[in-house]
Amino acid sequence: MLATARHEAASALSDPRARLREIIAARSFRLGQMFRLVSGVESNVYFNMKPTMFDPEGAALMARLVVERLAAAGVNAVGGLEMGAVPIVAAATVQSQLAGRPIQGFFVRKKAKEHGAKLRIEGLAAGESLQAKRVAIIDDVCTTGGSALSAIDEVRAEGGEIVLVLAIVDREEGAERLMREHGLAFDALYRAHEFIPEGFERLPPAIR
Repeated sequence: MLATARHEAASALSDPRARLREIIAARSFRLGQMFRLVSGVESNVYFNMKPTMFDPEGAALMARLVVERLAAAGVNAVGGLEMGAVPIVAAATVQSQLAGRPIQGFFVRKKAKEHGAKLRIEGLAAGESLQAKRVAIIDDVCTTGGSALSAIDEVRAEGGEIVLVLAIVDREEGAERLMREHGLAFDALYRAHEFIPEGFERLPPAIR
């Protein structure tokens, strides 16, 4: 067990993307049976990123790779729609501080609370806003891109400039095309086909 732990630690240092892919494949990826997705379609390829996002090593590697992409895009605020974006944003803001390039985090509620400040955008202190901020919208898994667009509309209404839409995994079912149609830069740490065995019949088919 100690030897395995040492091997994993060395792998994470030498190739963090490859190591995170291993963790996602082991903890967050399933295929074979039919699953109903948030988009409403059914698929025999399924990603549930929460077991990876709440795994210590998985969260750390994900945050590291996300912050690298955000820094390259010159982002100074990152957020997304609850629930999928929340663990990623929390981990990424910590990593950005440790890396010496702090990035403000926030998340967008699906609907405003009926009590308190009744905000849709949470995480900002009184007097803070996204006005003129270079913002990245992040999601754990992108299918059609509808969830990301909901967050984008809210951020734009608050004066934020969307410079990047980033997914941990792009299912390759239309999200990238939709973002391009809206004039938005789209990127993903991984594409679904990187996890699917050769020869497996995927339903519904990917859109590339």
